[in-house]
Order: sequence, then C-alpha cells, then structure tokens
Amino acid sequence: MNVFEYNRAVEIVKAKAEQGKISDEALVDTLESIEVQRNEKLDNVASWIEENQMDADYYSKKAKEYEAEAKKYKNKNKYLMEFLTAAIDDSGQKEIRTENHILRPRNYKDAVVVEDTRKLPIDYIMTSEVVKPNKKLLYEDLKKGKSITGAHLKANRKTVIK
Repeated sequence: MNVFEYNRAVEIVKAKAEQGKISDEALVDTLESIEVQRNEKLDNVASWIEENQMDADYYSKKAKEYEAEAKKYKNKNKYLMEFLTAAIDDSGQKEIRTENHILRPRNYKDAVVVEDTRKLPIDYIMTSEVVKPNKKLLYEDLKKGKSITGAHLKANRKTVIK
C-alpha cells in the first residue's frame, strides 16, 4: 500500500466512524495501525531525501574543488604557453621540431586590455545594470590606430602543438 492509499484508508475509516458503522475501539486500533504504517513510509522517504541532499552537497563541493584545480592548471598552462612562445620567437625560427612535437607560434586576434574603465571615453562604455567597457568597439578603433586613454591592444601569440 502506498502513501496515497494509506491517506485514502484513513478517510474511509473516518467516514465509517462518522456514520456509526465502526466501534470506537475498532476505530482507534484501525487508525493507529494505518497512521504508524503511513508515518513509517513518510519517515523513510524523508530520510531518503536527506541522504540525497547530503550526496548533492558533497558532489557540489567536489565539483567546486575540481573546478579550482582545473583553473590552476589552466593558469599554469597560460604561463607555460607564454614561455614556450617567447622561447621560439627568441630563436628566430618559425617552427621547431622536437622528438615529440612540432611547435609553431602563430598570431591570434589581439586582446583588448582595459587598465581603468573610469578613464575610458564614454563612447566605449556599455551601460546596463553593470558598467562595462565595449571591447568590440575598443578593438575596432584601437586596431585602426586610434589612441584611447585607459585601453590598449596586447598581442595574443600562442604556439600550436602537434
């Protein structure tokens, strides 16, 4: 019998008691029997929900820990890539072949670096709930050679590893 059937059984017993079709002693015994079974089921479901919540909390915490570890490795790779690209550029070669890799630096789209949003001309500010620079417009104008206080282009070179 599921919880909904228990609830329905309680309603039937109550209706019979109101109609006088069941004795007071039988009513108490029947209701106590049904209530205990229903409460046990509800208690078990509540315990199951608590266990699931503990598991969800555990996995959420682990996900945050894994995300932090992944971020560490990504940051480390960023600096290693800068080192690798600078070393190849310093060699004057366009490509270096090692035993395990072919290393070729290449240019990517320059990155817009905003030193101070407050120093940018208003034309380069996007307004919404949060004030933030319009990097697309900044990029276009900086690429054209326009000098903009508070922003500049930064070369974005990386090495392709094959």
